[in-house]
Amino acid sequence: MTSELVRNVVLVHGGFVDASGWREVHRLLTDDGFRVSVVRNPTLSLAGDVAVTERVLDALDGPAILVGHSYGGVVITEAGNHDRVAGLVYIAAFAPDKGESVNTLIADPEPGAPVPPVLPPVDGFLFLDRAEFHASFAADLPVAEAEFTADAQVPWGLDALGGAIGEPAWRHKPSWYLVATDDRMIPPPAQRAMARRAGCTVTGTDASHSVYVSRPDAVADLIRQATADAMDAV
Repeated sequence: MTSELVRNVVLVHGGFVDASGWREVHRLLTDDGFRVSVVRNPTLSLAGDVAVTERVLDALDGPAILVGHSYGGVVITEAGNHDRVAGLVYIAAFAPDKGESVNTLIADPEPGAPVPPVLPPVDGFLFLDRAEFHASFAADLPVAEAEFTADAQVPWGLDALGGAIGEPAWRHKPSWYLVATDDRMIPPPAQRAMARRAGCTVTGTDASHSVYVSRPDAVADLIRQATADAMDAV
């Protein structure tokens, strides 16, 4: 590509929630003239979610920054190998290496780390305990908004959690990471460790796991930085 800003941004949501949480980030970026696409993951399997993301990328008219929150980070790590991806932005997200999955990344938590209130699987799907959703997933959101999000949970398929990465795109594409310092789903030390391993440009903000909803300004700022810095990546 020529030396110009990357103008396409693709937003990928995580597990337990749908794509609507990206609304304010979408508004901030589209107001700046970006072409923003929002992926709706089925969250049945990693391969399926990667395929959906790749179809969105196929439809673009130029390079894009691929952004993932939480499990969305796993999706962008694989889908980021697409030719149109100029860079990856992780928002309080998993950033796995080759052969890793959500399951392997959460298998050995640090002593004292918060334990997400995941209920036992039912018919191959997971939910978070509604009573603990606010404190664990969305502590910095108003109670009513957190309760609505808890009631609107998307079942997260066990096959999605077990999906392993083939070739991590961060090995050969520039990456950025926003650490949510008050996250009780993915511990901040784990976020920093994954970001460091992936060679990400790292920033942080005081926010819960729902940082993309509670701090859309910080999220949009990092995406803007990525679109400027990645202009020669593809």
